[in-house]
Amino acid sequence: MTGDARTRLLDELSAVSRRYMASYALFNQAVADRIGLHPTDLQCLNLLTLEGGSVTTGRIAALTGLTTGSATRLVDRLEKAGYVVRERDAGDRRRVLVAPVPEKTAEFGRMWERLSGGWSALFDELDDAELALIIGHMRRTVEFSGEQVARLRAERA
Repeated sequence: MTGDARTRLLDELSAVSRRYMASYALFNQAVADRIGLHPTDLQCLNLLTLEGGSVTTGRIAALTGLTTGSATRLVDRLEKAGYVVRERDAGDRRRVLVAPVPEKTAEFGRMWERLSGGWSALFDELDDAELALIIGHMRRTVEFSGEQVARLRAERA
């Protein structure tokens, strides 16, 4: 591939990536509006469901990149909306865990399934190697984004 062709492809990738991120942010806002949550709260709930159980507020802070104070306020909002409950850790009664409310999580899951029903069809024509390539890209992007968030927050401090 010539340098010019690669430059054009990288420019197109940059533009498409920016549109992708903007469309996802707008989609996230619309979903959050629909269920009455802040977009950050919605994504925290999303991350909590991926954790597979109860977590500490400190873990929520680590997952979201928020300070522990901001994470506590986020948990307060999710608790008020009925999506999580606080419970004492059976092994260490001094420790408080945040647990998703199964009924509300299921409701959230059903709404997500309705909205993303055609999403998997986007990948029907891809073979396993192409799917693996996309998964690898997404993993690297998540890692890179996390590093950039940490850098931005460190620069602000």
